[in-house]
Amino acid sequence: MLRKLGDKATTRLKHPDFSPALTRCRRHYSERTGTVPSVELPPPIDWRNIFKTTPVLVRDRISLRNLETATDLAPVLVPDMKDHPAMQRTRENREPEGSVIIEAFPGPGALTRGLMKLPRSRVRRIIVLEDYGQYYDWLKPLEEVDDRVTVVQRSGYFWDTYPILEEMGLLDDVQTYPWEQLHPSLRFIAHVPHNIPGEQLVNQFYRNIPDRAWLYKYGRMPMNLIMGEWLWQRISAPAGSNTRCKLSIIAEALASSSLAVPRDRLLPYDDHFHPTTSKMSPHQEKRPEARRIGHPHVVVNVTPKEHVAIAPGQLEKWDYVLRRLFVLKSTALRSAIGSLAPGAAALIKPIAATGVDIKQPIKKLSLDDWAKIVKVFDEWPFAPEDLLISESFNPDTSRV
Repeated sequence: MLRKLGDKATTRLKHPDFSPALTRCRRHYSERTGTVPSVELPPPIDWRNIFKTTPVLVRDRISLRNLETATDLAPVLVPDMKDHPAMQRTRENREPEGSVIIEAFPGPGALTRGLMKLPRSRVRRIIVLEDYGQYYDWLKPLEEVDDRVTVVQRSGYFWDTYPILEEMGLLDDVQTYPWEQLHPSLRFIAHVPHNIPGEQLVNQFYRNIPDRAWLYKYGRMPMNLIMGEWLWQRISAPAGSNTRCKLSIIAEALASSSLAVPRDRLLPYDDHFHPTTSKMSPHQEKRPEARRIGHPHVVVNVTPKEHVAIAPGQLEKWDYVLRRLFVLKSTALRSAIGSLAPGAAALIKPIAATGVDIKQPIKKLSLDDWAKIVKVFDEWPFAPEDLLISESFNPDTSRV
């Protein structure tokens, strides 16, 4: 618990051997706002004045500000894994107990502080990724009171951040587990930016699963994502729904996704999140209602499936077929199939032979239907070779 670390854990930091950089940081905040970075966050009523969200870097970012909510969420996001079957292997291999948590886009760190209250038997390390200076300055003091915390001034959005964590030795004691077992000691937690790049980022989180890239090279790592309800509706949309889309299929094919806490637990929005809806910026007012500040947010569990529907190396073909056909999502498959490529109408007969109802509109097709369609397309000798998939995962690119 945070309180057990000593009185300095519950008061503003005034340690005599503070680094010169942090001393300058304190002076900077004192002159500008009258509030200095410390372990204790400022009162929620002051957040809008202290934590500016007008810079492009953060204007679409949402973060928890209610410490009570963060404290309640922490044990839900990091369950006690002592009885997990894989923990027997952990004990045999003398791997330290507790989870290594990578937290991205934490904001000033309300949730980080909630995670710090969990015992060492549950949390052995918290790696915090934050590149926005104002937020970083309120996170860095946490290292002074809890040796489990490391704050890295990097964005969780960029691919090269994660090899840097390895170079720093922060993942040295994270063991690799067979895919059949859920990883017992590595978790990823993120506040997802409330914009289209945020949706693309979540898409990439899922897309890394079939080839076991990114952090999945350590095993079947669970994630917790705090996201706008509009994005959750796209991820969880059932067959036939108007919100059914390419992301819905990819997510269903690769992971089990569910709400970690009831939706109402995080309502009303202004009671839990920063920034609040007061004084909405012109930028926000111009956006669709679902993507404005104040739209409900949810906490999502994402657990990669042991047996995924997309085989390694097949993601580009799935992506191509889904993208081409979902442009015509209200059109029957037999009429839409021609959009795949010249001559693709010839695929209707072999697709129908697999049991797919070719009269169904695209949005009503099930995951099993899509698997059969992609298989037939993959076996078609005239399938285009250049699929032109710009969103596919590539470790040489800068984004995850």
